[in-house]
Amino acid sequence: MDTLKPRDAKDVEGAVRAAIASEQPLEIIGHGSKRTIGQVMATNAVLELSALNSVKSYEPNELIITVEAGAPLADVKSLIDSKNQRFAFEPMNTAPLLGTLETGTIGGMIAAGLAGPRRIQAGAARDHLLGAQAVSGFGDSFKAGGRVVKNVTGYDLCKLLAGSWGTLAVMTEATLKVMPKPESERTLVLRGLADAAANKAMTAALGSPYDVSGAAHVPKSALRDAAGALGGLGSPGEALTLVRLEGIIASAVDRAASLARLLSRFGAAETIEDEHSTAIWECVRDVEPFAVKGPLGGWSVWRIVCPPAAGSVLGDRLVREAGADVLYDWGGGLIWAAMAPKPDAHAALVRRLAAASGGHATLLRAAEEVRRQVDVFQPASAGVAALSERVRRSFDPKGILNRGRMTRG
Repeated sequence: MDTLKPRDAKDVEGAVRAAIASEQPLEIIGHGSKRTIGQVMATNAVLELSALNSVKSYEPNELIITVEAGAPLADVKSLIDSKNQRFAFEPMNTAPLLGTLETGTIGGMIAAGLAGPRRIQAGAARDHLLGAQAVSGFGDSFKAGGRVVKNVTGYDLCKLLAGSWGTLAVMTEATLKVMPKPESERTLVLRGLADAAANKAMTAALGSPYDVSGAAHVPKSALRDAAGALGGLGSPGEALTLVRLEGIIASAVDRAASLARLLSRFGAAETIEDEHSTAIWECVRDVEPFAVKGPLGGWSVWRIVCPPAAGSVLGDRLVREAGADVLYDWGGGLIWAAMAPKPDAHAALVRRLAAASGGHATLLRAAEEVRRQVDVFQPASAGVAALSERVRRSFDPKGILNRGRMTRG
């Protein structure tokens, strides 16, 4: 397989134009850490963006950073951490779940759009993408957005790139909003709740005035062997319900105490502080109970988004009808479901149950032979599919970029 390593946006333009001329589709990667997500693509050429890795500008006082798409995510996070700042949407590290090296790029982070537990408070990756430069499937560079939200008029094209998995354009540069880190963090832990009770507790917390930034529930089955899962907090056979608060110390302490009283009808809440709390939420964010090195490592893993009120019912049906292990995030609005190996990864059942609850499902981890047989991403209705295809063709009429990654057949 030919691997092209452009040094700048001009090289990317040349590579795309050459691919158009030869009618050879390109697989677009940064470090390739998410390469096993999506349909299996047929291509003999890879466009690797790891050399586009510089930080173009960083203005901590303005809460803005501009970086090239191949910049290592870990390095950028370290840079903004040195100024006590962060990406508020809490980008997921897929390495534990997929069994890859802990690498990844800014472009991959945006293209995947996988936000963590703080999604319920801070929004998604697309909400923090202020501007982008990219090369379309015509081989032409374009700019979208700007350096501040108010620069955006007309079509906000850069938002389309977030979550597009490289099928619309090759991103070469991105401008992102960063946010200050909170002074303190507190997590309230309720033990032993059934899924339905946990859903009610999370709903009560999210409906309170205490500015909750994370609400998750880990059923006892998800911690089946878990001496080290969730930062050592859990033990096998014990369900955990987690609620996070952040802010200045005085505020976090006071809100945590008030929220503990509000949730007292569900049981006594213990409080986990600061670094230990952060470690727990990193485990939730990265779905470490289902990590590839754990007991469920050979299982397929679905990412299901649904209305939070329907979460516990949907999760219960997945457990009863498919023998799944589940983990709830976003107050019940995000369900991670691990399924025992099966040629179709229980796709028909998962999608039927998700649709009945008003949700949709993505097969985030599965063997290659499974991804060849089932739709990884949620199949769209006829009208939405037609609209999506029109948008894709307006960016990439010949389907040169990541052809077939999001649709089967």
